[in-house]
Amino acid sequence: QVHVVESGGGLVQAGGSLRLSCAASGRTFSRYAMGWFRQAPGKEREFVAGISGNGISTYYADSAKGRFTISRDSAKNTVYLQMSSLKPEDTAVYHCAARGGAAAGVYYTGSAYDYWGQGTQVTVSS
Repeated sequence: QVHVVESGGGLVQAGGSLRLSCAASGRTFSRYAMGWFRQAPGKEREFVAGISGNGISTYYADSAKGRFTISRDSAKNTVYLQMSSLKPEDTAVYHCAARGGAAAGVYYTGSAYDYWGQGTQVTVSS
């Protein structure tokens, strides 16, 4: 069982930056692939970025490429999503997710993940 808790959301102006954090419980953090998803009001949940358990591989949605960076700190059992050049369309609740037994893989579908956090709200004003 893994628990993940997101933090770092808030209100930011367009063009600004935010860094989201996802703290995970458990002793085998390096065996969990991690992902960030988001859901805006009235829209379906969408993939944003993913990272393998060993931190070597990453994958981004087209909307995130060049603006967002996913990383992980195994010593802190934490995954980060650094977001820059934010746009109003980035406004959403951002969720962190974990998949066990995935040291080398990166996953971009929600069904691939076993554990989810409650989310943190990101609001980008124009």
